[in-house]
Amino acid sequence: MAERRFPRPDADFAAYMNNYYDAVEKWWEAQGLNIDDLKPLKEALSSWNGAFPAHVAAQQRAEAARQNKDGARRELEAQARPITSFIQGYPKTTDADRATIGITVRDASGTPTPTPTTRPQALVQSGQRLTHTLRLTDESTPTRRARPKGVLGAEVWLTLIDAGQPAPTDPNALAFLTMATKPTIRADFRAGDGGKTAVYMLRWVNTQGEKGPWSEVTTATVAA
Repeated sequence: MAERRFPRPDADFAAYMNNYYDAVEKWWEAQGLNIDDLKPLKEALSSWNGAFPAHVAAQQRAEAARQNKDGARRELEAQARPITSFIQGYPKTTDADRATIGITVRDASGTPTPTPTTRPQALVQSGQRLTHTLRLTDESTPTRRARPKGVLGAEVWLTLIDAGQPAPTDPNALAFLTMATKPTIRADFRAGDGGKTAVYMLRWVNTQGEKGPWSEVTTATVAA
């Protein structure tokens, strides 16, 4: 007969092993066996009972730190946007200034910037816990990372659904995640999101703010 396996989730394992030791100790004493034989087991249990809560507490601190980081980022972005708008509209701002600061350099050549007509594609790498890495390409050049001419970046929209639930195809069901100006971006999730399905839709935006067509839906599971 196959031996019973220990529970895999840590919390279940902790409860199981503490009950296991108490029951084994009573049985050992009832048989008149030397209780000192259980000393290595008792020490291992004691070590586990110290390490597991410490791990849980560290995870909780890390989650709190991530939320604080995200909040600080949102506040910083909110403060940077009006400053950027002021600099863009200031009469003495040069294109060299814009390039140095890292804000949009407007096309002064008179050549119209084309409205995007193709769609971005997203390859999602989901092997890391609570993290997705999205690699963006254009549907017309799927083996290259270059954006279409005149495109500033891609709007990335996201929603989370329960596993097995059908993915929405209406962009209005998704929420704006970020403006991706690089071919690779990272999406971080909260602990409670593990096991859910992330649904992504994207569209190109040119330097004039004109938007292209929506991409196909891309889905990936959030690793717990």
